Amino acid sequence: MKTDPYTLEIIKNALVSIGDEMFQTMARTSMSPIIYEALDFSVGITDARGELIAQGQGTTVLLAMIDSFVHDILAKFGDAIRQGDVFIGNDPYRGGGTHLSDFGIATPIFHDERLVAFAVNKAHWLDVGGAVPGSFSTNATEIFQEGIQMPICKIVEGGTLRQDILDIIVANIRVPQESVGDMWAGVAANGVAERRLRELFDKYGHDAVLRAKDELLDYGEAMVKHELAALPKGVFHAEDLIDDDGRSDEPLKVMVKITITDDKFVADFTGSAPQTMGPINNSRTGLTSAVRLIFKAITNPQVPANSGSFRPIEIICPDRTVFTAERPAPVSTYWETLMYGVDLIWRALAPHLPDRLGAGHMLSVCSVVFAGSHADTGKSTILVQPLVGGWGGHQGKDGESGQFAAADGETYNVPIEITEARYGVHVDQYAFHDEDGGHGEHRGGKGVVLDYRMRTDDFVVTGSFGRFKYPPWGMAGGGEGSPNHFDIIRADGTHEVHGKVTGAKVAKGDVVRMVTATGGGWGDPARRSKTALREDLRNGFLTADQIDRHYGGIDG
Repeated sequence: MKTDPYTLEIIKNALVSIGDEMFQTMARTSMSPIIYEALDFSVGITDARGELIAQGQGTTVLLAMIDSFVHDILAKFGDAIRQGDVFIGNDPYRGGGTHLSDFGIATPIFHDERLVAFAVNKAHWLDVGGAVPGSFSTNATEIFQEGIQMPICKIVEGGTLRQDILDIIVANIRVPQESVGDMWAGVAANGVAERRLRELFDKYGHDAVLRAKDELLDYGEAMVKHELAALPKGVFHAEDLIDDDGRSDEPLKVMVKITITDDKFVADFTGSAPQTMGPINNSRTGLTSAVRLIFKAITNPQVPANSGSFRPIEIICPDRTVFTAERPAPVSTYWETLMYGVDLIWRALAPHLPDRLGAGHMLSVCSVVFAGSHADTGKSTILVQPLVGGWGGHQGKDGESGQFAAADGETYNVPIEITEARYGVHVDQYAFHDEDGGHGEHRGGKGVVLDYRMRTDDFVVTGSFGRFKYPPWGMAGGGEGSPNHFDIIRADGTHEVHGKVTGAKVAKGDVVRMVTATGGGWGDPARRSKTALREDLRNGFLTADQIDRHYGGIDG
């Protein structure tokens, strides 16, 4: 039987709104700014088989983490899943895997004693142990240095907290109050989904909701295939170089072959570098997220994310590459490689989809960790946050300035007021920079410069800024963007410039300057209008010297 279209629409929107309500609950009840300010998490619901029904707002790198996490739960626990259970895990190599800092929490949902769904969230915890505060480094050589590993287990069993499991977690992390608080925020968000889904089943009945769910997945597939039909057909290639793995200065070559047919989108990463000793390795689930992300962007971003909407995707990649790493490879800065999975497809298709894809953007999350004593309270503190930067120029418009990388999605910066109050550092400046790069008829969007001045002598700093050596690519004759970089300006005037740094000691009066990329330019700079150049000069996006060198001057 078909569900009538009016009821289907009501149930469909109710399912999507459940994801949105989960998202708001998580943000409002968490204890860490990385969650309630930066929104570095994702939420969603699956059916009893682990098929993604709806995914709320959140970080786009987690687009494959919700359903794959549930698939692992079903494979491991099978008939031992009971009402009142809550599962937890952070295994990077299994379903839902990213790096150890991202903990998944899943709650099975029952109706009339039948398993009907799972509510899931995955969130970045401030610290999960390991060799350095913040639990990511740029020079780890194996997963054991990166923090506590939690294969999927029950943190709540039949409604009762597993105190032994919680004790293990608390004993292995540096800031248990914040991290455990975020864990309970995740449990609360899942609880909201559980209540709303039961209400939906009570109101419309078991069979009607399940029929509507199946039709919703089929609708997602049909909508995406309609968009797929409009894409150019054929085989498209791209390759690039990752700066390094954090342990060696050697670049890593990565590549993709995209095949688009009327009903398939095949991404083949065969030939990419093998997994490496440094921590830029990415999991196969992460690669799936990368492909889903760019596929959604070039088809129809407005179609709700569900398993149906991703059915046309096929991913090919051998095991044990930098895109499909296996234990015990370190993975704490996995996002650097995951984003190359996005960017390679972007680069391959941009010339054929100029109305949808521009030149290269900042790519890296440019994530930083500051750990030390608060200058005013003396308490230990850990600051974790991503940074904004520039996107590439487009056909017909300049690139966007001061935006998060495509990996971040519904993410925000931590406000200066929160940074200074919570972490005891002083913010000297937060502004767009005018570094050379991104020149074109439509220039790349500008990156930012953000200066933190230390107020105590015991801080250590870790940062991973990809595209330090290989800036964002230009398009249609546009120039390369400027690189991401991480500078330490000592109180004695010495100046260090890094792409990656782990546990660097900084003292009172030292300034940590974080500079993000300007996006690649689009089109010949000689064709940029004089009006636009005058505006660039007035706004400080370009200097008079840059206009003379790259554009022939305003009056030329």
